[in-house]
Amino acid sequence: MSTITVKDGTTIYYKDWGSGQPLFFHHGWPLSADDWDAQMIFFLERGYRVIAHDRRGHGRSTQTATGNDMDTYAADVAELTAKLDLRNAIHIGHSTGGGEVARYVARHGKGRVAKAVLISAVTPIMVKSEKNPGGTPIEVFDQIREGTAKHRQQFYQDITLPFYGFNRPGATVSQGVRDNWWRQGMMGDIKAHYDCIKAFSETDFTEDLKRIEVPTLVMHGEDDQIVPFANAGPLAAKLLKHPTTKFYPGFPHGMPTSQADQINADLLAFIQA
Repeated sequence: MSTITVKDGTTIYYKDWGSGQPLFFHHGWPLSADDWDAQMIFFLERGYRVIAHDRRGHGRSTQTATGNDMDTYAADVAELTAKLDLRNAIHIGHSTGGGEVARYVARHGKGRVAKAVLISAVTPIMVKSEKNPGGTPIEVFDQIREGTAKHRQQFYQDITLPFYGFNRPGATVSQGVRDNWWRQGMMGDIKAHYDCIKAFSETDFTEDLKRIEVPTLVMHGEDDQIVPFANAGPLAAKLLKHPTTKFYPGFPHGMPTSQADQINADLLAFIQA
C-alpha cells in the first residue's frame, strides 16, 4: 500500500495511478478513497494521473483520536501533495471533501493548483445560526452524532437511503451501492467519524472561498437531502472569484456514484475548458 506518515505520526493511505495532469479526489464522510471508483477509472482511461487518499481516521489510514478537524485535514493533504510534488493539479472534493478542498486550496495550494471542484460540498457552512439562518439546525447533527456513537452499524445502513435519494418515489435502489457505503464507513474509526461531524457541519469556509484564485466548478444536486442545496452550492458560488456552476434538478447528495456518467462528463468538460 502507498502511504505517507505526516508530522504527528499519522499514516495516510493513498492511491496514485497513471500519468499526465494530476486530479486529486477528496472523499466525503465517513467514506474513503474507494468512493471515487467511478471517477478514478474514467479519468485514468483518458490519460490523467488520478490520486485519492483516505482522510485520517477513515478507510486504511491511521485510526487516530486526534486531528479530526479541517485545519489538520488540509495540512495532511499539503504534506501528501508536497511528497508527490503535484503541480498544475485539479482538486475535486465531494461533501466533507469539498470543505477540505476549499481549505487546502486557500491555505496551501498556491503554485500547485490549476482548478478546483466542489461537489455536493459542505461549503460555505452547514449549521444554522444567526449569521446563517438558512442552515441546518444543530439538532440534526446531534442526531448524526448519536447514530454514529451508539448504533453505527445500523445507522450507516439507514443513511444510505437519503444519501442516494433511494427513499424517493420511483427510485431504483442499488443494494450494492448501499453495501459499499456501509463497507467504507465501517472500515473507519468511530472517534474520528464522531469528531468529523463537527468539522463538516460547523466549520465556516467563507474566507477560504473568497481567497481561492483558481477557476472553481460548483456542482450540486437540487434534491440533496444531506447538504441542502439552497444553503450550499449557490451561496458558495457567490463567494468565489471565478465560479462555474452546474446544478442538477432531482439529483441526490451521492450523485458522483448514482449519476456518475453525467458527473464525469461535466467534470471532463470543465477540466478540458
